Amino acid sequence: MSTAPVEYSDIVFVEPPRDSRIIVSIAAQFSLSDRRNRRGERRVFQCRAVYLSTRAAGFVSPVGVKAGERITAHIDRLGRLEGVVQRVLERGFLMSISASEQECDRLANKIEWLEKHKNHEVSERRADLRMTPGAMYSRVVFADGNSETCQVLNISSSGAALSADNVPEVGTVLIVGKVVGHVVRHFDGGYAVQFIEKQPVVIGNKVKAP
Repeated sequence: MSTAPVEYSDIVFVEPPRDSRIIVSIAAQFSLSDRRNRRGERRVFQCRAVYLSTRAAGFVSPVGVKAGERITAHIDRLGRLEGVVQRVLERGFLMSISASEQECDRLANKIEWLEKHKNHEVSERRADLRMTPGAMYSRVVFADGNSETCQVLNISSSGAALSADNVPEVGTVLIVGKVVGHVVRHFDGGYAVQFIEKQPVVIGNKVKAP
């Protein structure tokens, strides 16, 4: 990617930097430089990328961030991005991307490839088909009455994968929306909940969060 001036007679044109942008909904995760666990390691939070360009990326996430925080994001099929939280949104944030011209060029190629192929995805098949719900947020209520907003990463008739500020211990009984379940495992940036009873979450081609 070049911004060198191109001369034609006595007129000088400056070639603009190449930029590609796309509206998406892709699984991702991020970490912040000052959010650490007890071992001093960066905490990893699940999110979804909803906007991509060579200069910025937008994410939805229930995890609160602050403008100016240094951030590292990993987006499925696009890889690692580094930058700074540029703007805090109602249910997410926008990060600026720190990259060289060569890195921006590679990212532009990936975004353009994704634009061509994003409508040709093959859904993953499991014993209980898991899908991303249309309503991406729900409410988790704990036994002591405390509650918090969570992001529903995927859901099936038997359980859901959630991301939130707090990660309850395995075995914790809770309510997701109006459905009772318990935590069965942890993963980077979230936890899995198994419902006590199977739920009719799939209606036609639409998927409902609890």
